[in-house]
Amino acid sequence: MGRFGRVLTVLLLAVLPGTTATAAARPTTPVWTGSWETAPSGTTSALPGAAVRNVVHLSVGGTALRIRLSNRLGTEPLQLGAVTVALRRGAGPDAVPGSLRTATFGGAPTAVVPAGQELVTDPVRLPVPDAADLLVTVLTPVDSGPATYHRTALQTSYLAPTGAGHAADENGSAYTTPIAYWYYVTGVDVLGTGAGSVVAFGDSLTDGTGSTTDTNRRWPDGLARHLRGDRLGVLNAGLAGNRLLLDGVGPSALARLDADALDRAGVRALIVFEGINDIKGTPEANDPAAFAAAYRTLVARAHARGVRTVGVTLTPFGGYSAYTPAREAVRQQVNAFIRTGGAFDAVADADAAVRDPAAPERILPGYDPGDHLHFNDAGMSAVADTVSGALAVSAKAAAG
Repeated sequence: MGRFGRVLTVLLLAVLPGTTATAAARPTTPVWTGSWETAPSGTTSALPGAAVRNVVHLSVGGTALRIRLSNRLGTEPLQLGAVTVALRRGAGPDAVPGSLRTATFGGAPTAVVPAGQELVTDPVRLPVPDAADLLVTVLTPVDSGPATYHRTALQTSYLAPTGAGHAADENGSAYTTPIAYWYYVTGVDVLGTGAGSVVAFGDSLTDGTGSTTDTNRRWPDGLARHLRGDRLGVLNAGLAGNRLLLDGVGPSALARLDADALDRAGVRALIVFEGINDIKGTPEANDPAAFAAAYRTLVARAHARGVRTVGVTLTPFGGYSAYTPAREAVRQQVNAFIRTGGAFDAVADADAAVRDPAAPERILPGYDPGDHLHFNDAGMSAVADTVSGALAVSAKAAAG
């Protein structure tokens, strides 16, 4: 796996403007690389006076980091009373002694994030290893209106209902309430000899629905394990309920591409795994040409930024409540375009990887968590393996 990753890293970077295979193989100047991401999925009630200790799992480490805080979906200015970051100790809200740092904004410990915008902290000097769990604590002293959050975290975080004075606590005893969401924090970049980042862009299948909570078994987590040894970060821009063509849960894929993918630090490849909610949703999309046009638009915008693309075939949903033979026919036509339409630099055939050969409109029983749409941990691993292989194909094709 190490040799595979080194080859992939060199080939991906060698085709970018201003880079060479030699430079990619031997990065010497520290650069910012995206190590963790989540996409805003909506808003929920504010928590005035509370401190939220968000638990986030990095893909690659570095010598320093910076945190992205979001008020993108808020309607009022967001007042940040304090933001701290620390390495997590054990499985709860405690920080590793000596690791807690206060994040600043232009040198100030507090900040205001305008409605509809995001803010990135100053660099925080904190060495973090690969696959580290971080505690990103956000104190909101007043009611700043609807809170931008990510609903399907599949990660337990913690709330101190009375947060004043507790953002900098190493001891997590004030954080008495477990919560299932990420509040405000939407990204972590690390400074180091990273080779860039790969963005997993999709819906609930990428967000991780069906995988085991608190175990980091989403398929982008599996991809990160494939790529970690060679300094490629993996960013999960999955959004449960999201659609390719229309706004649904969060803006459509076309609308959120820049903010959730192309504008992130060090992006080298975009993995597009989205469209099943358009087929099975209301209103349903049943024109394969519309999907093809949307995919071509995503690819063109990525290529304009020097980012290579991998298209992932849409996976089966036979047995799910919204399944119909007509919708299955649309899925097959969309997949035919993904496989043979020539839009993407490479294709990851997740459909072939997870379908039941005896009933190809269904997921293999061993990959099905029971809802006939999402994947359990084993299914997530199969998708990660498939995407990893497609990235290697894309890189080799780029190198000629």
